Amino acid sequence: MSAKNVRLGPAATAIAVAADVAATVIGLWLVMYLLDANPANDLVNLLEHLARWLAAWSHDMFTFDEEWARVVCGYGLAALVYLVVGNMLARRVRRM
Repeated sequence: MSAKNVRLGPAATAIAVAADVAATVIGLWLVMYLLDANPANDLVNLLEHLARWLAAWSHDMFTFDEEWARVVCGYGLAALVYLVVGNMLARRVRRM
């Protein structure tokens, strides 16, 4: 392993962790939503706000008649993109 790879290892790890955390936050919010968690609860409220911010680009992308389907698809897409793109980017940085 070259010195350059050693320097990029932490950067790749940080990218992968950030992507995984973003996807986890969105996933937790989806679970809370589907289980009809109390929106007045501080943790539920925090997860909702974080997930909405992270998925701002996709949360209203779909127009299904059922609200739960719109939420699952919009937020689920964001979580999937964070996982796939973030980890692909981390792998690419690690190979540099």
